[in-house]
Amino acid sequence: MHTVEEQLAVLSRGVEQIIPMDEFRAKLEKSVRTGKPLRIKLGLDPTAPDIHLGFAVVLRKLRQFQDYGHTIDLVIGDFTGMIGDPSGKSATRPRLTEEQVIANAHTYETQLCKILIPERTVMHRNSTWLGQIKFAELIEISSKITVARLLEGEFFSSRLEAGKPLHLHEVLYPIAQAYDSVALNSDVELGGMDQTFNILMGRDLQREFDQEPQIGMFLPLLVGIDGHQKMSKSLGNYVGIFESPAEMFGKTMSIPDESLTQWYELCTDVPMDEVKALIADNPMEAKKRLAESIAAMYHSAEEAKAARAAWEAQFSRREVPTDMPTVRVSADETGAAWIVGLIKQAGLATGTNDARRKIQDGGVQVNGERISDVEARIALEGEVILKVGRKYARIEKD
Repeated sequence: MHTVEEQLAVLSRGVEQIIPMDEFRAKLEKSVRTGKPLRIKLGLDPTAPDIHLGFAVVLRKLRQFQDYGHTIDLVIGDFTGMIGDPSGKSATRPRLTEEQVIANAHTYETQLCKILIPERTVMHRNSTWLGQIKFAELIEISSKITVARLLEGEFFSSRLEAGKPLHLHEVLYPIAQAYDSVALNSDVELGGMDQTFNILMGRDLQREFDQEPQIGMFLPLLVGIDGHQKMSKSLGNYVGIFESPAEMFGKTMSIPDESLTQWYELCTDVPMDEVKALIADNPMEAKKRLAESIAAMYHSAEEAKAARAAWEAQFSRREVPTDMPTVRVSADETGAAWIVGLIKQAGLATGTNDARRKIQDGGVQVNGERISDVEARIALEGEVILKVGRKYARIEKD
């Protein structure tokens, strides 16, 4: 049996805030004393089913709870997902159809166990209880929360102050999510700082149902590989946990040095004293070890080592890969082609604007020379090797 102090040391690592900490300690002490595991809840509205390292931060924390013997209640919000979480939204968010919710929930269920232990993870869909509530019961539940308490949610009050629409179903969202905690009698609920209002609402509603209120454990948002914005699929600054070891290693190597400490703290279990010493001594080696650790975590140590060796061969010694795709491109009357068109035809950009941005960001090279002019014309004579970011393509004249 692990002691309370041992559990606190690991479970509080990388956590932004625990509300309230004294009650969390008391719950752990009771669990150790009685041998009864805590019930740890994570609620998910299934709207973005592809998991990246940013989302894996909270899953890794759940895994740590599992390693200490606690029970994970994973709530797929197939009911609340059809409402739409208004947190941080300046306008009403489109509601998902039942078909979309079911499809996304299934994808989550198959992906989450990449990190979690399946036999120690209890999967729920909150339609099980929310879908059965009658209107009279909804009135009874709603009577336990005041309008003033709801308007403490900044995303509600700011919307009203700006004269923007606020629909009743959005006001019901935090109540519905809070009721999930009542239905499960949760001890701890995890989420990002943007979920503070919703999770603390769960504490309020549990008290009204004579339950011991849950603890709110809030985790920071992992910065993306650009080093500026939170990791996001839509921003393209993510590392997917199902990507190849080489892709994971390469993307991690592109993060700025300033992000190393946060990535180590949130994405690995390496002791922070060791991390600080390594970064101070050799930032490049620290980054390679980080990339290798992440690749090994989601693949294997052997595959991670191979990914590192391939990256060092390609970038440290400036070797060009031999397995790059070949793309045939039509030249104009001068035997040249527009650089933006080359990038698009090679499949190394999503469109014209993306190709222009990659050039302006300094990430485009032709035969080892950086291209900075978005209007550049590239002569298609002899071997033409196009490099965009970490990807290559061999260009041949059609």
